[in-house]
Amino acid sequence: MARIAGVDIPKNKRGVIALTYIFGIGKSRAKDILKKAEVSEDKKVNDWNDQEIANIREAVSTFKIEGELRSEVQLSIKRLMDIGCYRGIRHRIGLPLRGQRTKNNSRTRKGKRKTVANKKKATK
Repeated sequence: MARIAGVDIPKNKRGVIALTYIFGIGKSRAKDILKKAEVSEDKKVNDWNDQEIANIREAVSTFKIEGELRSEVQLSIKRLMDIGCYRGIRHRIGLPLRGQRTKNNSRTRKGKRKTVANKKKATK
């Protein structure tokens, strides 16, 4: 397994796909990195030689990825919560923040259903 930016990337996958295992690198950025490092996109990771891996590491180091990117995202969310804007409040109470409806959906953000007991109707 090749280790790039502190992440073990899978060796039996193509280079473009394997680089996406690093947080902050998607498919298009992976293509750019391989182009900059002059490595074929179709080449599998276990076929890379030491020089190619070094070139890829150098190309990857120009981007903000992994821990640095995660901390920046967390700081952005914390800033929103501190200033008390709409998005910050939604983050704080764990609801969706981009205008989605919450009556029926949004189970990912709200978590497992909490059953609320309702009163029985009084009969005469």
